[in-house]
Formats: sequence, structure tokens, C-alpha cells
Amino acid sequence: MSLDVETPHGAARVHLHAAEEPRGALVLGHGAAGGVGAPDLVAAGEAALAAGFTVALVEQPYRVAGQRAPAPAHQLDAAWLAVVERLRGGDLAGLAFVAGGRSLGGRVACRTAAAAGAVGVLCLAFPLQPPRRSTPSRLPELEQVTVPVLIVQGERDPFGVPPAAPRRTVALVPGDHGLKADVGAVAAAVQAWLGGLPTHA
Repeated sequence: MSLDVETPHGAARVHLHAAEEPRGALVLGHGAAGGVGAPDLVAAGEAALAAGFTVALVEQPYRVAGQRAPAPAHQLDAAWLAVVERLRGGDLAGLAFVAGGRSLGGRVACRTAAAAGAVGVLCLAFPLQPPRRSTPSRLPELEQVTVPVLIVQGERDPFGVPPAAPRRTVALVPGDHGLKADVGAVAAAVQAWLGGLPTHA
């Protein structure tokens, strides 16, 4: 099922896959130039369904509008929070909520985790440090998250590998930033982590 959600920055689109007897919900965003059909997002969604989580894949308004360049961070965050609020008041009402996404989508999930009320954050290919650029590390975005975090990262990711921490698990899988080399390993890491995540409404 898909539905459009109005946000302060245009319409977002949600693709909803309901678990039969959900123990939680996983809401995932896409990467900067990709969509919700990315192989690692699909694998993570299937793993979450197998772990008893209803899955919502969210297309940001700039993608729905046909634009390739992502919107500024504050617009992405505001649109994401509007979508989460709509879902948690409707289809995902009463379910513990895990936020996440691929690359850029994972950054949005980290920045908004507290405001959204997430009980966990899933980052697929977190873009820690852009290669060959003077951009500062994005580690502070991870450090601000106070709930459990899983990062699934390719062993050869040119953006580097974030460090593990007391609430932060890093699962290394074959491949690079695309996480296409072994989607089975991606799915296994996600399903194992979700299966051990305490969930409560």
C-alpha cells in the first residue's frame, strides 16, 4: 500500500508493508540520489518483516517531485518528522518505532531520532567522511543518538567505517557504499539486531 503525506516541503510518499502481528515498526528513508528500491533497503525491509516489524519506506518530497539533488538538511528533517507523525497517528499507532535509512536517510534518522520518539536507529552505509573532500566528519550525528543504533557498513566503503560504541553496533559486510555485494548479509544483520531490540508501545 502506498500513500502520499503532505509535509511542510511538499508531498512525501510512503510504501507500507504490514506485518501480520507486528511487534514494532521500521520506517526507512532512501539515499541522496537513489530511491526506496535500493537493494539494501529492500533486503532490510524483508528482514524486518521476518522479525515481525511493519515496514514503511519513505520517499522524500524532492524525489516525489522528480528532483535528483536532495533538499537542505532542515527540509529533509522537517518532512521526515511530518511523515512519522502521520504514520504514528494512523497505520503505525501503538507500535514501537525504529527509524532508519540508507546513507543520507540514515543521517536524517539520526538527527531526528529524539524528536520522532524512536526506540532504535538503523543506518545502512552511513556516510561518515566523504572521500577526497574537506567536509567534517558526520560522527557527531551518530553521537547525538541516545537509543540503540545498528550500522551496516561495507568493508570497502570509501566513506569509512563508523566506530562502535556502547549503544552503537557496527556490522561489517562484503562490499562498498552500495551494499550490493551481499544483500543476504545485510538482511541477516538487520534481522538479528531487530530480533534482540526491546520494543514497547
